[in-house]
Amino acid sequence: QGQFVESGGGLVQPGGSLRLSCANSGIILSIYDVGWYRQAPGKQRELVATITTTSTTNYTESVKGRFTISRDNAKNTMSLQMNSLKPEDTAVYYCNTPTPRTWGQGTQVTVSA
Repeated sequence: QGQFVESGGGLVQPGGSLRLSCANSGIILSIYDVGWYRQAPGKQRELVATITTTSTTNYTESVKGRFTISRDNAKNTMSLQMNSLKPEDTAVYYCNTPTPRTWGQGTQVTVSA
């Protein structure tokens, strides 16, 4: 079991950066592939980036080259570094496994001039 807790969202201007963090006190994240999802207003939730137990990463095309997913096994956390943010990145961001477990509250990312 376990509950994901996301943090680090906020309001930024286009071209800005944010770093999101994800923690889970109930499970050991290092033994799972994990990922970041987002849900924009009026849109379905989509998988943005994944990182495997061996740190292999994958990204959806729209964020490739701008976002970087990483994990810190010692801290049992994972992160999403978001650079060159665009208005279309505006969404609530969630962390979870590729086969989702219980969802956390997410963290709001708003990119607006």
